[in-house]
Amino acid sequence: MRLKLVSLLIILSGLSACSTTEKPTKNSDNFSNSANALKNQATSAQSIYLLAQNRQGADKIQLLYSARDAAINEKNWPLLEQIGSDLELTASVDQIQNRLYIAFAQKQQNKNKQALVILQSLDGQLIQPEHFAWHQFLTASIYASQNFPKKAAPYFFKASETAAKNNIDIPQLNESLWDNLKKLSSYALERFNRGAVIQQGWVNLALYYQVYANSGVELDQAINNWRRRYTGHPADSILPKKDAALTELAAIKIERLVVLFPQSGPNERLGDALRAGALAALDTKKIAETIFIDENLSTEEIAIQLEKIKPDFVIGPLLKANIDKLASAKTLIDTPVLHLNTLDGERISLQHYFFALNPEHEVEQALEHFLAMGYQKPMLLAPNNANGQRLVDYFNLQWQRYSETKAQIGLYNDKKDMPNTITSLLEVDKSKERIKTVKALFKQEVENETRSRGDIDVIYILGDAIETRLIKPYLDVNVSTFADRIPLYASSKSHSKQIDRTDKGDLDGLYFTELPWMLNSQLKQSNLRYQYNTLWPDQADISQRLFAMAYDAVLVLHDIRQLSIIPGKQFNGLSGKLSVNSNGYIERTLDWAQYANRRIKPVKLKTQRPIPLFMQSAGEIHTIN
Repeated sequence: MRLKLVSLLIILSGLSACSTTEKPTKNSDNFSNSANALKNQATSAQSIYLLAQNRQGADKIQLLYSARDAAINEKNWPLLEQIGSDLELTASVDQIQNRLYIAFAQKQQNKNKQALVILQSLDGQLIQPEHFAWHQFLTASIYASQNFPKKAAPYFFKASETAAKNNIDIPQLNESLWDNLKKLSSYALERFNRGAVIQQGWVNLALYYQVYANSGVELDQAINNWRRRYTGHPADSILPKKDAALTELAAIKIERLVVLFPQSGPNERLGDALRAGALAALDTKKIAETIFIDENLSTEEIAIQLEKIKPDFVIGPLLKANIDKLASAKTLIDTPVLHLNTLDGERISLQHYFFALNPEHEVEQALEHFLAMGYQKPMLLAPNNANGQRLVDYFNLQWQRYSETKAQIGLYNDKKDMPNTITSLLEVDKSKERIKTVKALFKQEVENETRSRGDIDVIYILGDAIETRLIKPYLDVNVSTFADRIPLYASSKSHSKQIDRTDKGDLDGLYFTELPWMLNSQLKQSNLRYQYNTLWPDQADISQRLFAMAYDAVLVLHDIRQLSIIPGKQFNGLSGKLSVNSNGYIERTLDWAQYANRRIKPVKLKTQRPIPLFMQSAGEIHTIN
């Protein structure tokens, strides 16, 4: 058997070079020395491959094998795929092994759909345990890379069981499996707590980490019990040392907190709103000392103050420019930090987290709802500026992962441009032209009514509160009266507590996402909201949102390490349900609300994680909670 998946081991284990002894096949004894001589003249995978094109028979196969190994070492995935396709035309080649190589090359190029088709075509043919183990690992890796840990888990388990039983070494299998399990909720893990002892061992270990996350002593005892119960289990290799495990899951103890907000310059008003939110949270949080520093100070001045204070944690800065300058100077590299914005560059420390009121969170939440409802043809209306274009591009990029249809996009320049944009997208202008033509044919009065296009099944407005109040009436009068009403959705930009006091406009039926704080939707907020309204009755919407953000930023610190480690863990804040992704960014799930009878009511809307196209087309049926 000529199983050269050892080359995959080299790549996946991150080794730059490795030599191995391979068992020859029957045909390899007949290979001529001329192939080796030609191979030695080549300097790259491409040159070896070109040499193979001019040879025949065993020499060609041997050169293609050499080119394949070189392509893997060079990480030349397109060439690896091409070599596999060439070898597929040769009957004497191990076709199962070769198709695994092709699937691997496609996976490395993010051609997940094609790779899955190949892997699924091999079902029922995987007699050799090496073939089966690698097949399961590659399949699991594809699903895991698409953030479908529940779908990946069974394949990871089978790969682990087969590798353990047959002493097959697949580097990164244990680490990848463990990373995948950490993304599963305790409910999902319980459903996997069955089957072979290898699978149960993995699941129980993951459950221990979740159940005893807040108790280092109990976790340590649970791991010791696990080791006694699952002696020789492959998961033992990924267990951290005792001290590392306790440090990873322990809550951060904060005695001295530094807060970096704008206290001067044009953004001082924003800093005041943040300061109010932080102080309100500190009334409920026992932190011995909190020091506010102006983030607009020079890097040197901030560094000097931090050196004196030696804080346990830092919140801020707010402004991207200030985050960038402190990151470049590595001023905060040794300190846990919760930045109140995103970072354009690389995260410089695993102790650094990022919290921003990103509208992209809302766009993704709306998109997931649209797909859960089965909408096929969304129409987006957004201002023709940098922010509007950015959100439209983000929606399109995500939508294309899940649907073959294209969203209809309408970008308006100003309020005068809105009617033309809407009538053009809904093709009402064409209907009016047809009516005009018919009228010209008859002398008497012709009864008529414009028709709008019928394929648009949902409309998403990305304008601000004023723009939304102008757009909604245009949509009402331009959608055919005899057609079903098209559901209308908007982001939190459409909602303004200030404007709603005097004019909710004709927004009846409009759904929108919003911070819980702006909807007064949590009972625990009632007293805090009363105090806020008493102290700042006329605060702008942006100030109210920043207040909620800063309030959450203080209270989430205690849980932030566990949020970043434990899958499914959320913090219920004023700014939404907060979770932390693998890059240290806080993600938000907002509340849904609807305008009804000139009032705002909270609503629960259906949502679920959508299925990427490459998985849909593989002919699989998925249920994802």
